Amino acid sequence: MRLVADALVALVALLHLWFLVLEMFLWDKPLGLKTFRQTPEAAATGKVLAANQGLYNGFLAAGLLWGLWLRGAGFDIKVFFLACVIVAGVYGAATVGRKILFVQALPAAIALALLFASA
Repeated sequence: MRLVADALVALVALLHLWFLVLEMFLWDKPLGLKTFRQTPEAAATGKVLAANQGLYNGFLAAGLLWGLWLRGAGFDIKVFFLACVIVAGVYGAATVGRKILFVQALPAAIALALLFASA
């Protein structure tokens, strides 16, 4: 069970690394425009804010990877960063769009539940 929980924690970390790439480097590129349903003009206006948001996603990924690296000793760190991801996902779903709940918060919530079940 712990292996499955850690695999899902790793998946959440990889998702947040991907969000970092999308928001910091691809925001105003065709894939970023399509992903975030933006015009080039709107993307140009929000590019700096998106890069900042991408950096925060990178910090979430780093925290999850740190928890994985510590193995059993990283339990509390994984719990903390998964909780941060869930809060960010719920807030994003409430303020931006419901899809964020399923893409960001749900995988983290499942990982958190599996993490607790494996403890």
